[in-house]
Amino acid sequence: MNDLPQNVLKFFWGDSLDELNWENHKEYITKTLLEKGDKDALNWLFERTDKSYLKKIVREKKLDKKSENFWNIYLS
Repeated sequence: MNDLPQNVLKFFWGDSLDELNWENHKEYITKTLLEKGDKDALNWLFERTDKSYLKKIVREKKLDKKSENFWNIYLS
């Protein structure tokens, strides 16, 4: 069952939305939103995570270089 709002789901158009959920796909959703998310989607993400978790994802999940550089500066 999907528990993501529409403003977040629009970034997962290539995924099976019926199966995508925060509990099971937290890292994937976080990485995708850090790379592609807009202000509304990122606000939704920031309400559910803390800075240390976001830093962990940036460090471990190999974001594209531009996103990685931005988030390293933003989260420092």
